[in-house]
Formats: sequence, C-alpha cells, structure tokens
Amino acid sequence: MTTKSIQSVNAFVVKFANVNGSGSASANELFAKAILRMGVPVSPRNIFPSNIQGLPTWYEVRVSESGWLGRRGGVDLMVAMNPQTWDQDVKEIDPGGYLFYDNTKALPQSKFREDINVVGLPLTEIVNQAYSDPRQRQLFKNIIYVGALSALLNIDPLVIAELIGEQYKGKEALLKPNLNALQLGRSYALEHLKCPLGIRVRPLKGEANAVGDKIFVEGNAAAALGCVYGGATVCAWYPITPSSSLAEAFQKYCSKLRVDKESGKNKFAIVQGEDELASVGIAVGAGWNGARAFTATSGPGISLMQEFIGLAYFAEIPLTIIDVQRGGPSTGMPTRTQQSDVIKCAYASHGDTKHVLLFPEDPYECFEMAAQCLDLAERLQTPVFLMTDLDIGMNQRLCKPLVWDDSRAYDRGKVMTAAMLDSGKEFGRYLDVDGDGIPFRTYPGTHPSKGGYFTRGTSKNAYAVYSEQGADYKANMQRLLKKFETAKTLVPKPVLSASKEPARFGAIFYGSTSPAMAEALEELTRQGIYINALRIRSFPFQDEIFDFVASHSKVFVIEQNRDAQLKTLLVNDAGINPASLISVLHYDGTPITARYIMAEIVEIVAALNVRPLVKKDKAA
Repeated sequence: MTTKSIQSVNAFVVKFANVNGSGSASANELFAKAILRMGVPVSPRNIFPSNIQGLPTWYEVRVSESGWLGRRGGVDLMVAMNPQTWDQDVKEIDPGGYLFYDNTKALPQSKFREDINVVGLPLTEIVNQAYSDPRQRQLFKNIIYVGALSALLNIDPLVIAELIGEQYKGKEALLKPNLNALQLGRSYALEHLKCPLGIRVRPLKGEANAVGDKIFVEGNAAAALGCVYGGATVCAWYPITPSSSLAEAFQKYCSKLRVDKESGKNKFAIVQGEDELASVGIAVGAGWNGARAFTATSGPGISLMQEFIGLAYFAEIPLTIIDVQRGGPSTGMPTRTQQSDVIKCAYASHGDTKHVLLFPEDPYECFEMAAQCLDLAERLQTPVFLMTDLDIGMNQRLCKPLVWDDSRAYDRGKVMTAAMLDSGKEFGRYLDVDGDGIPFRTYPGTHPSKGGYFTRGTSKNAYAVYSEQGADYKANMQRLLKKFETAKTLVPKPVLSASKEPARFGAIFYGSTSPAMAEALEELTRQGIYINALRIRSFPFQDEIFDFVASHSKVFVIEQNRDAQLKTLLVNDAGINPASLISVLHYDGTPITARYIMAEIVEIVAALNVRPLVKKDKAA
C-alpha cells in the first residue's frame, strides 16, 4: 500500500468492473443490499452494454450515511474483474483509493498507479482449487470476491448469508455452495490481507439507522404499480430499452391485483404491438372507448408514434405515454441515460401541438405521477407524458414508501351521460361550455340516439362536423390553447429549495438531476456560494417559474442533454429572457454528478467576478 489512503466510514464509492453475462450482477446486488441491511443508505447504478454477452459492464455503489443518492463522481474502491477495461478502470480511482484485483497472474508495475493502494487476491487460483466445473468456477468467483470484500469493508457476513438464504429459499442445493464460496473469500482475506481497509462500513442500528422505513425499488416498477393503482386496464407496448421492464412489471402486478377472484378472468389487457406505432394506436383506441390506457417507450418509440399522438391531441382522446428517456438517437446509446426527449414530447406530432409533461425525481414520484397522468389525460382529454429516464427507471433507488388513498376517486373528466342527454343538455363534442377549453365527451354506446359524433383528427366545428372554414379551425385551435392554460392549474407545481442566506443566483433543475443537485447545493453553501433552487415538476410552466427567474440576477438551468431543451422551453413558453439563463449541461450518457454541477457553477461564478460570501470566524 502507499503511505496515503482514503479514510472514510459509511461514505465512499465502490465500482465493480465485470464482463456482461458472467453472473456478476446478482453478486454485486448482494453486496449493495447487505450494506443497506446494515442501516446505511446505498445508491447503486448499473452501467451495462446494449449488445451481446462478453462486453464490459460496471456496477457502481454509492455508500452514504448522509443519504446522498446521486452519483458523486470518482471511485474509492475499484473491483477490477475485467482485463479489457483495466486501464480505464484504474484511471478512475481517486488518489489514495483502492484497487482490488485477481493477482493469480502477476502484472507489470506499469499497470498500476503509485498514488493508489493495491489489494490483490488470487481469485482464479482459489476457484480452480475449489471447483472443477467451468460454470461453477465463473459463478462462484463472484461470490468469493463478495466474501473477501465483506472482510475488507467490515460488512457483516451474517447479513450477506441471510440475503443468500432469501435468494435460494426452497433451493437448498444451491444455498450451501454459495455460502461456502462466501466463506472462502472472507477467510482468505482475513488471513492474508489487512482488514478492514481505510474505507469501511459501520452498522447503524436502532434510531441511528439511516435507511429507516425507506423502500428499495426501480422507477419502472414503481411507475407500473402507479398505473395499476391509477386505474389503467390497458397497456400496449413494444419492447425497447429502457422501458421494457415497465410493461413487464405492469403485467406482473396485474396478474396479482387485476384477476377476478371468482371467475379467475383477467380484468386487464396487455398487448404487444408489432411496433411502437401500432402500440400507441391500440392505447388511443382504448382511451377513446373509455378505458384507462397507456404505453411505455423511449425516444425512438416517441419518434414512431408521432402521427397517433397528433390524432389523440386534435381528436382529444385521453392517452398516457411513459417515456423512459435514454441516450442518443435511434440505436445510439440505448443503455445510457439522458433527458433528451423534452422538446420532442412537448411539441410531438404535426401541426401546432403542446403536450402536458410530468417530471418525476425518484421512484416514489414515478408511482404518484403515473397515476396522476391517467387522471390528467382524462380530465384534459389529451396526451400526457410521464418523463422519466434510465437512471430512475432501471436502477434501484431508496425512496419513501409508496402510499395510496383507497378513498381516492379517479378523475374521469367531463363525460356526458345518458341522463344528461335525456334532460336536454346540449352536446357538442368540441364545444367549450364553461371557458376552460375542455369539452364534454360521451363513451361509445352511451345513448341509442343522442350524443353520437364523428371522431375527427381533421378540422371541424364545435359539433364535430367536418369543416375547412378558417374561422372554425382558428376557434378550435384557440380553445386547445385555453385547455393548455387550464392544465397549468392541474399539474404539479415546482418545489423551491431556499438558500440559508440571501442569494443572487438561482438554479432550475428537474427529474433525475434532483439527488445530485441537492448534494451540490449543500457543498456550494459550504463554499460560500448561496443559490436558491427550483425543481420543475411539469409543463406547462406556472407563473411561479417566471417569478423565480425574475427575482435572481442569473439562473443556472441544469439538465442532461446537449441542446438545453428545458431552457429552450422556458424561453419559448414562459417568455423568459434567455440572457438571464445560464445552461449547465451534461450529456455523456452517465448520470450527472454533484461534483460536475459544483465545478461548473463555481467556474461560472468566478467568471462573473462574484466573490463567494464566507462568514468570518468570530474567534479569528
């Protein structure tokens, strides 16, 4: 080891470098969950290839007693199990950090760094001595290094054993070999290595438990459950990373919660279309027929859905679209994360369109907002987008428990009933009767002779009669704008995080940027840079956003795309002076980090010649 080493308890980052298809995923998850069971918050992230078995994959675990869940940036311990990525992996380790590797075969000194601590363990040798089957050697090698890490990082082996027992419950033939492999690694480390390292886990028990009642769940699973509780009975989808697991989770939950107990019949329909266009068409048809329906997709799917999105907008049909955003266009970086579909979804389809967008920050809001999207789609009779992304959707995240009020009634919006029609109520399918821009609709078969209409995506008058008269077209388009104004009163409002001291600067952010932003704001405060922050949760934008920008000399807009898409929307739709906005952009496909946000803001503040406000020590 070097003379210097990182010393930290319950606050460090471990990164596993593996090969896709090697069986390492379950072992790495076992490592993260064991620390979680010890009362210490963790935030794991899978970084995996979009191609076939054999390519590099990484699993990064942030351990944070303070509860920070965003990517920090940097690595304190690299578990280097992939020779192909060795140079890249070693480069990522912070000075004073640790490199754990298989030293069965000696490596030249040039493969190491002088400013890191090297921890070698002959994994291949141990595995070859203990197992003869090639597949067992590959799989148990992962459990052996978890065992060694339990000694090096002071992780309770009984907790890991308990997790293994849960994983292989009812499969005793697999349980014992895994426990033996765990002990092999732990015993070797305790006997041959200095344990624990400078970074280690200290269990937090009782009131000190920093995990508390929080749950550990993926955003896609939480959104799927939100759709179930929100009343969705139809899901139409086409497989696409990173949204596929959402539809699969919806099917799993429906099989448990949406089956008639007496007849055994399903009370739901899940249809895999031949492509994304067919899938959204099925969802539109179901929504027109009165069912609550949604589709889940990603950026390329949104591109293919454009024509049906336009039909739903102009024909005013409820539609919920969950967009799990990913990196790059087409097949660009399907297993990387970005916030790159914001403008595409806000103005999706042809003609003059504007759509409602909701931006969840974590799995809890994925659950809450998925249900809210279904309400909004019916209330507003329009497409509504839930804008999540891969970082939230496909990674397990700590969040507060999901809560549902069983007395909550679904908002079905303005639906004309047979009784209303018989009472003489005037029905015009696109008639605004009360000034909110939202007309009444009827379900198919509502009345034998009244309330019928042609569903038109083409131009029409207030009574759904085909018309190419300029006045009819303009009146309808103005009413749709009025409906969009009404949406402002219904969508989630932004959340303000006020600085402890008067702040000249503001910051606007949204979605998965939230955890890294919260940490960056605290560190900036320690450096004497005070910033008020506003988390945007929806589009259309409310007046609070305009007021927030107007009250600061400059406002940073932090987002994960190249083209400053949220900033563009703020200028175009909120009427904000672009000169007052400063973009902080991150778009390499990895989740944004607190370190990145801090570095960008500190540099910009320095360039603006603003001196940080630092309180003087009274004792000085």
